[in-house]
Amino acid sequence: MASDLMNSALEQLDQAVQSVKVAAEQAPDAVAMAAHGVSGGAIDPFVFRLAIFVLSIFVGYYVVWSVTPALHTPLMAVTNAISSVIVVGALLAVGISASGYATGFGFVALVLVSVNIFGGFLVTSRMLAMYKKKDR
Repeated sequence: MASDLMNSALEQLDQAVQSVKVAAEQAPDAVAMAAHGVSGGAIDPFVFRLAIFVLSIFVGYYVVWSVTPALHTPLMAVTNAISSVIVVGALLAVGISASGYATGFGFVALVLVSVNIFGGFLVTSRMLAMYKKKDR
């Protein structure tokens, strides 16, 4: 029964990930077309990137809040995997930076993502421990 629940949860998580991928692929094009139409062809790259960032916040919010409680553990595992990519970017920012600001921000990002990964694994292991049978 637990394996059926886990398989169902993984299928739902996979469907959610696929819908997020589709939305993430379509969002920049939609923003670009809207901005191109409004600005008459001239658009500031900062505004374009800011609009994509704001849209990604909304997509992330609605995806996370629509996840059922049974899927929170797999969602945490995926979040940890994404955070590991951020570690690579932070290490690059610290290692090959030309200014002190990039080194500082890269170090802060490295510390924060390390805390996020460690905490995520703690929460995931604790959630998985709830599903284990207790030995008497």
